[in-house]
Amino acid sequence: MISLTVEGGIWTATINRPEKANSLTGAMLRDLAEIVERAGREGARCLVLTGTGRVFSAGADLDEVRAGLATDPVWERLSGAIAALPCLTIAALNGTLAGGAMGMALACDLRLAVPGAKFFYPVMKLGFLPQPSDVPRLVGLVGASRAAMILMAGQKVEATEALVWGLVDRVVEPDVLLPTSHALAADSGVATPDHARAIKRMVWQ
Repeated sequence: MISLTVEGGIWTATINRPEKANSLTGAMLRDLAEIVERAGREGARCLVLTGTGRVFSAGADLDEVRAGLATDPVWERLSGAIAALPCLTIAALNGTLAGGAMGMALACDLRLAVPGAKFFYPVMKLGFLPQPSDVPRLVGLVGASRAAMILMAGQKVEATEALVWGLVDRVVEPDVLLPTSHALAADSGVATPDHARAIKRMVWQ
């Protein structure tokens, strides 16, 4: 349910479970983590994360949440692996992003979203804590008060508002989402890995 294409140094990992709103099982999360870790080992120039259908991901699969997936360390393994990549990382959000799936997008360098996307992380009403690294990354992007709007007040943020907040970096139409993502990777594709690594370190230090 995770597919991978590699073209010109751009690795595109796609969540492909649209009949379940791309909800994530433990196996899918492990597959994603393994792809990201492999991208680091094999010198990917850019990693793009996207989904099929109208939802990027509804978060954890509810059946597996009942079996403990919400507190599984695989979430932090995945977001940590994304953050550690020395190349450009882009979340190409083809639709709504919810729950624990927020972590992989927050760990990316850039986030693009389609106009109809919504963003929410309903941990307060569900009785779970957010993943540990998600909170400082969210606060770093939108500030503490707006992070509280999402995490504590349970607000769903529309794409246009998310752009103003800094949660997403660009809103683009669905038919150009992946082409735009790949175009943003053009400079990374010609830079040496050491050069890309050095610039990324300067940006995120």
